Amino acid sequence: MALGAARQGGGEVDVELRSPVAHLCPALTEQLAAEHGYVIVPPFDDLDVIAGQGTVGLDISDEAVAAGLDIGTVLVPVSGGGLISGVAAALKLTHPGIRVVGVEPELAADAGESLRAGRRVTWPTERVSRTMADGLRMTTVGEHTFEHMRVFVDDIITVTEEEICSSVALLARHAGMIVEPSGAVTTAAYLYHERDLPAAGGYVAVISGGNVDPDLFELLRKEAPLPFQACRRRSKAEDEAEH
Repeated sequence: MALGAARQGGGEVDVELRSPVAHLCPALTEQLAAEHGYVIVPPFDDLDVIAGQGTVGLDISDEAVAAGLDIGTVLVPVSGGGLISGVAAALKLTHPGIRVVGVEPELAADAGESLRAGRRVTWPTERVSRTMADGLRMTTVGEHTFEHMRVFVDDIITVTEEEICSSVALLARHAGMIVEPSGAVTTAAYLYHERDLPAAGGYVAVISGGNVDPDLFELLRKEAPLPFQACRRRSKAEDEAEH
């Protein structure tokens, strides 16, 4: 869908399939830029890109103030870390009391592991490729983004593939939204992981991305959503049993 939209807008698309391995992409990008004179626009690990993503955080702040909403927690998808870095910095520097929580698939949870370890952790490409949330399959966060995350992000939690599927279906049925799996992880966190989230204030889920394969979307839309209320009760019961 993204390639088609780019072509319809008059863009020239040069698809390179020489290597699907994520860690080789920067070298291939630099090679193509040198060969063709392209300008490289970093997808996330760039201070200007991070600052641009910060406007999402400012929009959340402005709309909350205008509507008189008390926001306690903002949920943001995490891949390379550009979006959450910008959003978290903008919110924390204007509203220090707001908590910013990242969300990623449990099958591609390198960002959360990195935050807990205090250093950038890399997951193998084969491992992160298991998740259907293809926009969140980065093997590690960026250098600049990690430093932002260490300072401004409060926590990162994970969601299952089943929870992601269910959230895509719920957003389609009840909100009329076409959301790709990567963008639905924040809704999944809110619906199925209430016990993992801060209790104070309201919640904002950043839903980023509608670039979903039409056949996959139709399949997910027809799936029966997980009973999130039952899921919450079961999770709390399991948590109490562990203690």
